[in-house]
Amino acid sequence: MTKLFSKYGILTLFLLITVFLTACGSSDSSSADSQNEETSEETRTIEHAMGTTEIEGTPERIVTLYQGATDTTTAFDVEPVGIAESWVQQPIYEYLRDDLEGTPIIGQETQPNLEEIAAQNPDVIFASKMRHEDIYEKLSQIAPTVAIDAVYDFKGTVELMGETLNKQDRAEEILSDWDKRIEDFNTKAMEQLGDKWPQNIALINFRSDHARIYYDSFAGSVLREAGFTRPENQQGEDWGVKLTDKESITDMNADVFFVFMEEDPAVQDTYNDWTSHPLWKNLDAVKDDQVHRVDQVIWNMGGGIRAATLMLDEVYEHYNLEK
Repeated sequence: MTKLFSKYGILTLFLLITVFLTACGSSDSSSADSQNEETSEETRTIEHAMGTTEIEGTPERIVTLYQGATDTTTAFDVEPVGIAESWVQQPIYEYLRDDLEGTPIIGQETQPNLEEIAAQNPDVIFASKMRHEDIYEKLSQIAPTVAIDAVYDFKGTVELMGETLNKQDRAEEILSDWDKRIEDFNTKAMEQLGDKWPQNIALINFRSDHARIYYDSFAGSVLREAGFTRPENQQGEDWGVKLTDKESITDMNADVFFVFMEEDPAVQDTYNDWTSHPLWKNLDAVKDDQVHRVDQVIWNMGGGIRAATLMLDEVYEHYNLEK
């Protein structure tokens, strides 16, 4: 009888504990849900290139007015309700089409259509001070608007988008992954090239009537992070320099050339004309067979973290390094 009583007593006690723990778990879950809901609905002040903007809750309807922001939405798995038309491969760069096919186009990066933007009823607009300073007030009347300073600041865009969309954890994850890849490339390049690392590089672009050397740019910032250096005459805070005279070909000199340009017959004629000049053949990169033609959309137009990652992939391939 005593054993039977003990058996039922233990069973009763176990059931009471189970009910108690379930109640506690339910209470904790409700508390967490309530806290998350409160966090998602709070008003946050975002500091950006045009000042500060109040953002309520978690924006879902997003419009992007520059290519780097459009690129970055795909890294956050966000589907914008409106984007600026791409510079080439209109209306959307090929490398982004799987993610953005069918997304409404709200005009050009330099001339967005305000009526089209308003029609999308956005929760937030991502703009750039460089392109949209003059229409910033009008954009802000349509929806809260945040702006990056330079359109090619791909890491700044990740940080701004993460903070604005209440996805700071994802932003930190994206940038952490980027830093690991940069470190990996730098380590492998150093191991392979030894005392020839770091290398001086030149970013060269040919147009229909001139050539350019890019200094401070999207590609320049990626290569700088990867450990490359620049010749003394190609350093500066300006975007770069236009070369209109083939006598200035010597200004291009570097260990390695990365060349990008449009698929246009007139541009190809310029390239053929300049690269057949005797001064071209005396450049270090040309003599060492270190002239690499690269994708101009990825290297000069995408402007976001996806493009930066694809660009780094190309650099791995040029140096035959394992990714």
